[in-house]
Amino acid sequence: MDETVAEYIRRTVLKIPRDEIKTMLQKWGFLSETQLQTINFHQMKENISQDVVQLCEKNSADIKQAAVLDIIYNHIYPNKRVWSVYQMNKPVSFFSCVTGEETEFFDLTDFKKKFKRQLRSTLKNVTINFREYEDNAIWIRIAWGTPYTKPNQYKTSYVVYHSQTPYVFISASVLKSNLPLLCQALLAASSYCDIREMELRSHSLNSLKDIVFKRYSQNFQTYYPRPVQERNVAPESTDIRIIQENRNEKERIQRVNQEVFGPGPQPKLEFAQYKLETMFKSDPKMDVLDKREPFRCLVKFSSPHLLESLKSLAPAGLADAPLSPLLTCIPQKARNYFRIKEKKGFFPGSFVSP
Repeated sequence: MDETVAEYIRRTVLKIPRDEIKTMLQKWGFLSETQLQTINFHQMKENISQDVVQLCEKNSADIKQAAVLDIIYNHIYPNKRVWSVYQMNKPVSFFSCVTGEETEFFDLTDFKKKFKRQLRSTLKNVTINFREYEDNAIWIRIAWGTPYTKPNQYKTSYVVYHSQTPYVFISASVLKSNLPLLCQALLAASSYCDIREMELRSHSLNSLKDIVFKRYSQNFQTYYPRPVQERNVAPESTDIRIIQENRNEKERIQRVNQEVFGPGPQPKLEFAQYKLETMFKSDPKMDVLDKREPFRCLVKFSSPHLLESLKSLAPAGLADAPLSPLLTCIPQKARNYFRIKEKKGFFPGSFVSP
């Protein structure tokens, strides 16, 4: 077994939590159950990884088997990577115009062959591995090289493609220059003609799928909670009108929040970014700016669970209800990158040249 393969397997095993190493190796299937029984999984991870490497040497493991183990790890822990959503498009055929739908048979073998052929026609030194999962998700792992160097197994790109859908989830490597090659291979393999980024990114791959596959939907005006029943009796010194007003306001906030965000849990996104390119509005007589240029500003909201955080603002009294549509439309628009510009042809009076 090649030394680079042995080192890659060792590092992959070290990334796995110790309590899950045996389960993941069983899913890998490269080592027999008898071989796994010879490993003491209660020892230090470094020693476990060395034992696994020795068994892999006996089985003559190569980079293909090592890559499969890496795919399994990333499938179980997809949140370790940042995922971007891309949407592919194809010309509308006559059949789809008439019937409103277009049914195509998806051939996985043909998809793999076209993908490899297209990618290797532009770059020979590349490692490509596929693995299909139960939800019709095809996981593709690409390790990139250069015309003069072997593929770097530690700088990989990952693609998750669901057949019969135009959506692709890509976790690109640090070598962003290879992204156009990857997109061209996807188009050639899936028979689409165009691909664009949707400005939707997150560590949570499942949340991105929930948004683009419409598995999450905001329920507008579909649920009205019952009035809150107060058990505590108000003190005699407190004005009952104030208590009632506060109760009514809390009920209104709860109702509006439910209408905007829906009753279920929110998709997990870590940030939303707004790039402002708007004109500075002021009194023409003040002449605040010498140059007639747009006012540029970048606003970024960050949180381990941004949408749940936004949902909790109004009930906590930290914001008015409802929140701005710019914040609540993220799942509906399927994007968390926004660019806000002036309406076309609109210029404030203070910026109109004489």
